[in-house]
Amino acid sequence: MKNPAVAILVAVFLITSCGESQDAAVADAPEINATEALHALFDEQFERNLELNPLNATFIGDYRYNDRMANSNSPEYIARSTSMDEEFLARLLEIDREQLGHQDQLSYDLFRINREQSLEGNQFPFELQPINQFYSTTNFFVQLGSGSSAHPFKTVKDYDDFLSRADQFSINIDQIITNMKQGMNEGVTQPRILMEKLVPQIDAHIVDDVKDSHFYKPVTNMPEDFSDEERVRLTAAYVDKISNTIIPAYQRVSNFLGDEYLGAARETVGLSAQPNGQNWYAYMVRLRTTTDMSPDEIHQIGLDEVARIHKEMQGVMEEVGFEGSLKEFFEFVNTDDQFFYDEAEELIQGYRDMSDHITELSKSLFDVMPNTGFEVRRVEPFREASASGGSYQAGTPDGARPGIFYANAYDIKARGKWAMESLFLHEAIPGHHFQIMIQRENESLPSFRRFGGFTAYSEGWGLYAESLGKELGVYTDPYQYFGGLNAELWRSIRLVVDTGLHAKEWSRQDVLDYMYANSAVAEVRAVSEAERFMAIPGQALAYKVGQLKIREIRNNAEAALGDKFNVKDFHTEVLKDGAMPLSMLEAKLDRWVNVQL
Repeated sequence: MKNPAVAILVAVFLITSCGESQDAAVADAPEINATEALHALFDEQFERNLELNPLNATFIGDYRYNDRMANSNSPEYIARSTSMDEEFLARLLEIDREQLGHQDQLSYDLFRINREQSLEGNQFPFELQPINQFYSTTNFFVQLGSGSSAHPFKTVKDYDDFLSRADQFSINIDQIITNMKQGMNEGVTQPRILMEKLVPQIDAHIVDDVKDSHFYKPVTNMPEDFSDEERVRLTAAYVDKISNTIIPAYQRVSNFLGDEYLGAARETVGLSAQPNGQNWYAYMVRLRTTTDMSPDEIHQIGLDEVARIHKEMQGVMEEVGFEGSLKEFFEFVNTDDQFFYDEAEELIQGYRDMSDHITELSKSLFDVMPNTGFEVRRVEPFREASASGGSYQAGTPDGARPGIFYANAYDIKARGKWAMESLFLHEAIPGHHFQIMIQRENESLPSFRRFGGFTAYSEGWGLYAESLGKELGVYTDPYQYFGGLNAELWRSIRLVVDTGLHAKEWSRQDVLDYMYANSAVAEVRAVSEAERFMAIPGQALAYKVGQLKIREIRNNAEAALGDKFNVKDFHTEVLKDGAMPLSMLEAKLDRWVNVQL
């Protein structure tokens, strides 16, 4: 697949059939041969993929390729990636699925879906619009090079590795410019409003004094055990690399955007306005939801959920004695001083204070918890204006690097205290930190499953985790419960506005108007979120679609098992095998239920 941002988040529905004809030798081979062949195939593909995508290796704690950065938008990379998908799909289909055990059949199906969906995505020109204000190599590389992300700065080799990566970053920037020029010629461009937001993000790193650069932080924080000779050498090398390679790369892309791209970028905001845009969006819907639902179906689900949650909110208004309309209540919680901190660090500390308490409460619903620790960090100022309210970066399964919950404190008066518990449940405990790290720590899974993902599963789990608030013993404050409802409402609104933008020709203002009319959202977040949906079509659909399916699966299990139902066992079963398409999750849990009947 040509878009690295979605390279491992691929699936639509369970595919279990193989080609009708199989090699006779494979068909007649004993079961162990099929199993061994399958695992050898998985191992080989995973290793070759790490070499092709060295940053993926870095993020999972494999530092063999830390001196490299793939030029993932180049024709050569795309051809090599496509060739690998074709090769490994063909080799997979030579293995007789019927000779495999249940878990291996599950792995077989997941591997096949990944390859087929990746190949299907090749028809869409992701590489011609490779950056935007939400996902950009420029922002990502700052995090990587500042020492706050996955690239380690503990040894002399770590420092030298990053100098090499900086050279390849410069090559990436030139490739991005080349591709975006091609996109201009072919009528495949980003919305202008998004690129206007990207320019200041880039310009923030074009500094006069090298010591003001985020890339200089590893020099400032150089380990004490480095020799004086290495300190002098590395300091000079970083000053040179920042001055003569990194800053000029940022300057080149800034100049290109300002001088050429903004004038050619499109005024439209939906994916359907792009060439082949309707099919492109339909693909993104299947990819992100792992279903075959149409945009119209998803749009209607969103409208229905918005109406349902509004009724739930009316109950909170009655509980707190608020007299007025729901819209007036939205205004109240968005403006009254009691709901806001004065300083950004107070918000961040508030999240940190939740950690031990909610971890202890989680023991009532979970038997299996991750060993990897996590920490709360503030979203960096250079990207906070366009970042989401919170995000999670996975740790390494050996615990050497913790999971990170990034909380956004931009415009502190737009960050209501009432939203904090639900966001913590989603991003940290028992949400993404539980789901992702339990999966990564499970060494019985093939590596492509340990470190892979499906958006509807992971974001569906995050929203499902929010819905556990009262069961866990949080949301005891009615305003925090309102925050949980508002978070769920927000994900329902996403179904409406994402499909509105990309399938129904809604404008940016149409999206904002719908948000303001139906939720307690401050302007700064509404704008950020609306532009996020423009930047990553279909991703916003995954949350509610996934949560509704997980909740449906649980309801069905409770109804079938009655007194035999154990919520801890249910959660273990959902999480233990890692991410998968929703239909596969449902089939797996049906099997679990039937075994107990």
